[in-house]
Amino acid sequence: MTRRAALLLAACLALAACATPVAELPDRVPPLSAALPPMKSFPVRPAEPPTRSNAQIAQDFLDLSFRMESGRPLAVMSRFEGPVRVRVTGTAPPSLGPDLAALIARLRREADIDITRVAPDQPAEITIEVLPRARLQRAVPQAACFVAPRVSSWEEYRRARRSATVDWTTLVTRDRVAIFLPGDVSPQEVRDCLHEELAQALGPLNDMYRLPDSVFNDDNFHTVLTGFDMLILRLYYAPELRSGMTRAQVAQILPGLLARMNPRGEGRPGAPLAQTSRDWIEAIETALGAGTSAPRRRAAAERAVAIARARGWQDGRLAFSLFALGRLSIGERPELALAAFLQAGEIYAARPETRIHLAHVGMHLAAFALSAGQPRAALDMVNANLAAATRGQNAALLATMLLIKAEALEALGRTGEARTVRQDALGWGRYGFGSDNEVRSRMEEIAALNRARRS
Repeated sequence: MTRRAALLLAACLALAACATPVAELPDRVPPLSAALPPMKSFPVRPAEPPTRSNAQIAQDFLDLSFRMESGRPLAVMSRFEGPVRVRVTGTAPPSLGPDLAALIARLRREADIDITRVAPDQPAEITIEVLPRARLQRAVPQAACFVAPRVSSWEEYRRARRSATVDWTTLVTRDRVAIFLPGDVSPQEVRDCLHEELAQALGPLNDMYRLPDSVFNDDNFHTVLTGFDMLILRLYYAPELRSGMTRAQVAQILPGLLARMNPRGEGRPGAPLAQTSRDWIEAIETALGAGTSAPRRRAAAERAVAIARARGWQDGRLAFSLFALGRLSIGERPELALAAFLQAGEIYAARPETRIHLAHVGMHLAAFALSAGQPRAALDMVNANLAAATRGQNAALLATMLLIKAEALEALGRTGEARTVRQDALGWGRYGFGSDNEVRSRMEEIAALNRARRS
């Protein structure tokens, strides 16, 4: 792969603004003045049930429910005791209403939680306040969105944010919680915030990298609540549990609850995974963090891979370390990036819970193939992973893969099919990427990967 191709690939696959000019794109690529197709959205469907053993899930439930993401322990579990009303304040984008309605319907049906949406001027246990992203990040720079206890508005949170009022470790019973999310981002980003923050407003407050099938994981592969997540929330609101229970009290009741709610997990092989070490977490956070030089981030990713191997991990944590190393090596060391993606893909392919993770790897490998002048390989790689991206309801990933597919079809001379696939991709792109300019920018970035166009 040429240096120029590697740099173009890095720009596209990082899903960042591409500074490389794209000259004289053929007329088959829609001109910038052309109207984009209507935005697509996913139908509401129940998630697939978890496939892991109840012994693993019980340990996961306890670790999620009795520890903060920072590592601070929680003495007791807290939840809402009674019906939960949700209201939305601020300037909500048009997509928020349907996505919130779909999520609430799933929580009622799959997690058996008594939750409803009410008008903005009605009292509510959970307030979702929509803010401009810049205003939110001025107060909390590292957060795309977040949740806080004992407040019901942004102003109330700002007054209390450095006090014990918003300290989750002091809660016994939840009565008021606020979710703050940006309204000026893509519909998918808004929806992803809704799923993650509403789940934490209702239930566990921890995120754990060892979970392969959950949004309670900072790897961000899952963007909507999974079957595992719905089971965790259903357990959290089981009538046998209550606010104020200790870890030991919950642990005593949990096996019977799981046997009743998830009988398919009884007797399955699989021991709980080892705890994730703090040095690995710090290495991954450095590798993925903003404001750090590229060489330092790559070194941190290499350190994460080394730690995972030294600990003997053969699960998603090693694969995620390799995936991060691959992404960070595309521009400077494409051969290392390719090897890291292939190794990550082998780990993800071995587990049914990590099909969406494999789809992300597949997207990168398809882009490699397209850039290397192998359109048939790119097409096969995309086709093998489209179903997983669709099941995972990741429109940004789906649009990217379809745009790669369209370019592969163009290179193979199948221009009519390419045109149809590209239109489909642009509809998903409007949901996944947001503005029309952003969608067109992504289309041009991927077109620039096509060796046939570059030559």
